Amino acid sequence: MTNPEPTPFSTVLRTASAAEHEAAESSSFMGHLLNGRLGVEAYAELSGQLWFVYRALEGRAAELAEHPVIGPFIDPALFRTAALEADLLHLRGADWQSGLAASPATAAYVARLEQLIDSWPAGYLAHHYTRYLGDLSGGQIIRGIAEKTWGFEKKGPGVHFYVFEQVGNPASFKRDYRAKLDVAGEALDEVERRRVTEETKKAFTLNGAIFTDLDLRYPLSA
Repeated sequence: MTNPEPTPFSTVLRTASAAEHEAAESSSFMGHLLNGRLGVEAYAELSGQLWFVYRALEGRAAELAEHPVIGPFIDPALFRTAALEADLLHLRGADWQSGLAASPATAAYVARLEQLIDSWPAGYLAHHYTRYLGDLSGGQIIRGIAEKTWGFEKKGPGVHFYVFEQVGNPASFKRDYRAKLDVAGEALDEVERRRVTEETKKAFTLNGAIFTDLDLRYPLSA
């Protein structure tokens, strides 16, 4: 009797974190934002919080380029920091950094990313996966809604974050990315696979906490 084929690691990550993913996506803040019930100021603040996250995610990525598991995922075509800065210049003006501060949830997320880069690079993969594949998937829906709601030029200033100019075919790119996840899973032992899976859940929870902070800051008017 032959042993069944192991479940691909990309599938493990997706299914195991489905509840946390859904909770983050269904946050009140994102629902209100995408329904056009919040002003562009709330969208600008979301962009600002993401800037802190991506600066941490990408600022030391070069240190991981030679890592046997993480290295294949370090791809400048994905980097979003410069795009966010262009959006923030459009949204907040030349002094866009003035008055911009990381929320408590954002600061906690940044601290976790820095901790992983320092002490457990395999855990960094969980956050790389949740952020970039999300941006290439649901992020494109956000872009379209933002263009319609606030009148941004299609794929222009204000939504550069969601435009991956160096990714020619997003669907193909995502397939290749998932294939790399499967290879990475084969390189990890069972304990590490479980740890990365748990970190993926944590990544979605940390993202959701940012939305919760923003919901408190931008409540719907009575």
